[in-house]
Amino acid sequence: MSEYYNANRTRNIYDPESPEPFKLSRSKIELYMKCPKCFYMDRRLGVGQPPGFPFALNSAVDALLKKEFDIHRAKKTPHPLMKAYGLDMVPFAHEKMGEWRENFKGVQYHHEATNFIMTGAVDDLWVNGEGEITVVDYKSTSKPAKVTLDADWQIGYKRQMEMYQWLLRKLGFKVSNTGYFVYCNGKTDRTAFDGKLEFDIDLLPYTGSDSWVGGVLHEIKQCLDGEMPDSSHDCDFCNFRKAANAVDKK
Repeated sequence: MSEYYNANRTRNIYDPESPEPFKLSRSKIELYMKCPKCFYMDRRLGVGQPPGFPFALNSAVDALLKKEFDIHRAKKTPHPLMKAYGLDMVPFAHEKMGEWRENFKGVQYHHEATNFIMTGAVDDLWVNGEGEITVVDYKSTSKPAKVTLDADWQIGYKRQMEMYQWLLRKLGFKVSNTGYFVYCNGKTDRTAFDGKLEFDIDLLPYTGSDSWVGGVLHEIKQCLDGEMPDSSHDCDFCNFRKAANAVDKK
């Protein structure tokens, strides 16, 4: 754990005096939306939140879905899921598709007004006959109920999709306001495991707006150039620090 903090304190830390563009990932923008103080401590002071454990099964589902859709991308044919939902689309073929999917690279755009290079790694892009691109994100879970996008915490998923749409539009692509979540729900009602996990797969549409993104980038610029902001009242990390400090002082 100490190695993580030592590395984090020297990696991509914002310097208000530097003229160089500052790389800002989609996940760090989401961190700002959740708690400006945690974001400031991370990007300005180099003190990040403790890393979470990797979701290896989710990553495996993502990798297999990408391979599956890539077969149809190469053939320029619709995936059966597209046909099942009546979508006249095929996976989008582009020479940078591999880079756009890669963590720490992704889709990139230099926002000159703030001098940020915003980045975000997409799961997939589909395209219709008119050349309009649809952003697609893969999600996986295991729950007895039908998957939806109704939970309050899923606002992060929605903002994620809107940020990808914003990035692609800034690069000159025609992008649909409606994106799709390929949601894989692991089945637990089987009589035995038998060395395999089966999923129900739903395609959930989401129509949003990326109009907020530019304004938030300016907020982030102001945040990083200023003093440490207050905590969000519902930030678990800040509330833990407050509780731990109170105990330490006794």
